[in-house]
Amino acid sequence: MQLGYIRGKREDIVQARRVTKLVNGSRDILVLYHQGRLHAMDMRCYHAGGPLQEGDIEEFNGRTCIVCPWHKYKITLAEGEGLYQAVDNPTIKPLRTCWRSKGVKQRIHKVTEVNGDVYLTLNDSSEVFESDTYQTERYRNVLLKAQPKPKP
Repeated sequence: MQLGYIRGKREDIVQARRVTKLVNGSRDILVLYHQGRLHAMDMRCYHAGGPLQEGDIEEFNGRTCIVCPWHKYKITLAEGEGLYQAVDNPTIKPLRTCWRSKGVKQRIHKVTEVNGDVYLTLNDSSEVFESDTYQTERYRNVLLKAQPKPKP
């Protein structure tokens, strides 16, 4: 595990609500503050690389998620699990829906606070997460630069 320093104090992150940072020159991380807690995850959505720092925070079936602004994918803040709404039994009317897990899709990182300074421990597990796709030099240097720029 590598310890990387997120510049600024807890109070700065709390005030900003969301901070993005390239850590150790290799991972784009989103650190966010929600309901008294700091969370960290890969900055781009596992599905198509959407910018999670622009996503809404919502609760689904008692689980706090960030919702990707591009395709509305729901990712739990605590585990990085992808959630989707399913139908219990499609033959029974009216249809009853429930929230189900796709499994862990987004790499989550550990946030530690020491005397008001916030540190990030990168999740260096050898397990492959779908969000890893958007943490490569190829993505940063080729695909990201090829995306259309928003008009002013």
